Amino acid sequence: MEGTVTRNGVTIHYRVDGEGPTLVLLPTWSIVPSRVWKAQIPYLARHFRVISFDGRGSGTSDRPAGAAAYTDAEYVADTIAVLDATSTPYCVLVGFSRGCPWALEVALRQPSRVLGVVCIGSATRLTPMLEERTRWTWDERHATSEGWAKYNRYYWLEGGYDDFLAFFFGRMFPEPHSSKQVEDAIGWGHEISPSLLADTEAARSQHLDPARFAEVSCPVLVVHGSDDQIRPPAEGARLAELTGGSLVTVVGGGHAPQARDPVVVNHLLRQFASQVMPQPVRRTWVRAARRTRRVLYLSSPIGLGHARRDLAIARELRSLYPEVEIEWLAQHPVTRVLADAGEAVHPASDWLLSESAHVEHEAGEHDLHAFQALRRMDEILVANFLTFSDVVEDRHYDLVIGDEAWEVDYFLHENPELKRFAYAWLTDFVGWLPMPDGGPDEAALTADYNAEMLTQRSRYRRLRDCSLFVGDPEDVVEESFGPGLPGIREWTRQNYMFTGYITGFAPIGSRSAASPPRCLVTVGGSGVGVSLLHRVLDAVPAIRRLIPGIEFDVVTGPRIDPSSLPHPPGVRLHGYLPDLHLELGKADVAITQGGLTTCMELTAQRVPFVYIPLQHHFEQNFHVTARLDRHRAGHRLDYSEAADPDRLAEAVAKALTDPVDYLPVPTDGAVRAGHFLADLL
Repeated sequence: MEGTVTRNGVTIHYRVDGEGPTLVLLPTWSIVPSRVWKAQIPYLARHFRVISFDGRGSGTSDRPAGAAAYTDAEYVADTIAVLDATSTPYCVLVGFSRGCPWALEVALRQPSRVLGVVCIGSATRLTPMLEERTRWTWDERHATSEGWAKYNRYYWLEGGYDDFLAFFFGRMFPEPHSSKQVEDAIGWGHEISPSLLADTEAARSQHLDPARFAEVSCPVLVVHGSDDQIRPPAEGARLAELTGGSLVTVVGGGHAPQARDPVVVNHLLRQFASQVMPQPVRRTWVRAARRTRRVLYLSSPIGLGHARRDLAIARELRSLYPEVEIEWLAQHPVTRVLADAGEAVHPASDWLLSESAHVEHEAGEHDLHAFQALRRMDEILVANFLTFSDVVEDRHYDLVIGDEAWEVDYFLHENPELKRFAYAWLTDFVGWLPMPDGGPDEAALTADYNAEMLTQRSRYRRLRDCSLFVGDPEDVVEESFGPGLPGIREWTRQNYMFTGYITGFAPIGSRSAASPPRCLVTVGGSGVGVSLLHRVLDAVPAIRRLIPGIEFDVVTGPRIDPSSLPHPPGVRLHGYLPDLHLELGKADVAITQGGLTTCMELTAQRVPFVYIPLQHHFEQNFHVTARLDRHRAGHRLDYSEAADPDRLAEAVAKALTDPVDYLPVPTDGAVRAGHFLADLL
């Protein structure tokens, strides 16, 4: 639910997510909006009623002019107004940085309403600021703009605002590999003008008296990073001492652990709120001797081929351990495949946020910047990992298998204490690679992401009990992870076991001579391929001129409505086909995106095909292309070339007439994977 409340002519925008006891996430300095809580809201809203609101001067709330509008007293009054507008009888308040004194003041004014307060990165003025900050005044001109001299009214107003934002948020996130958090914060900082931000800073002279916080009677939890470069760790310690509260120090953490270490902070928030606002708990615990072997399987929703190979592996595990129970934590469209196969989908799958919808939102016309799309999926990945964390906390699993479950692999390495099961990781590519037009910035970002992964794996080699590469060593690209980092193929050889490719089916053998010939067109399980379908359908007349009588079966998949497409003569439109691999095997020629699964299924079936990689999709353009080149399979066509119907027609005709000389694709990949995994049961 979204709403507004107006107080003294200033309108504050709020939202309410979830049901149950209430958590209120307060605003902070207006340099960022309530989106600063984006990693908290989806998870906490599954357990509580969560209220968040944009503070005055930020987000969609009003932006009054003048310092008098931004005193601490105004934010405190706004908070109480939001509590009244949302009919909140009692709650836990969560403050971040400047929001901490506001939360404590509300607790002082309304002690029966506030059952607890959490303060993250407290900015309460209980201790002196960092010495490097005290050397510079905010409202006097300086002869330099080095360091904290950037925190200056005149510098902001006279052209230095961008430089200040980069400096300030770099200090807010001193943790290595924090590029996304810094990028988010700088973007939010540009949503407020330098002059308005100056008003908010000028108002700080009318701050709350921190000595009064000793009178807070409710429980208090203080979370502070040991490496906080905005407010000293001593400030958090002093606040906990003054209020008699608990203190959690995030060693190595900066000023905003809720953004950089969201898993641990979200768990702390849930635990604290559950203690002061207890809810009934009903759980089952099974004695070890009574437990059956149980597997939790995570299958990536980005590409239905993951589901087919995962089902093949599951069949092998059942052949080795007939009594094993396999549950799936998965999203649409994978759940459609699993339902058809009669598999048990865990009910918590309904809580997962849709990665496919995000990818479709990110996509342009046959254009998906896969690396940047994954970076911008960060809040989805946090929420989905926490769903996974709840599932494995609630029930025992002997083995968790993650088929490109990026969020689980990343956050388990960041929070290794949460591992309570054998864990296996599957992937068919290794290494983020920059697109050439991304320039040095994208090259630096991909190298940074690779370096973080290498650091995680070096420190916690024990975390993955098994790392499986779906393919052969020669299928790994011969590229580097980045400057000063190892080669991808060399490192993968040392850190993975190789299953060979897993198709999940046996090739159907030789095809009957079709008259007329049949072309199958497919674009995978997401809605990203709709532009390519239109381009192929536009080229049907040109293709039929070169290949008289050819007929087309166009498969849209589960997320594109066939009725939304044109229907030229000689074309049959299909939605989701559960046995698409069988249709591929019957085709004389195929047109597809550059997804690995479909391309390798066509290779295994020895069907000639044209593949058109998504623009800016590094995996399709580099990893998949390298593997297909090795297999001497497929005819690559760039999307710009496919814009010319005659050029696309020529490519299809050439694919149909050229001899097929593909490397054979072994059929025992699932068996090999099953035996690797069975050792963990």
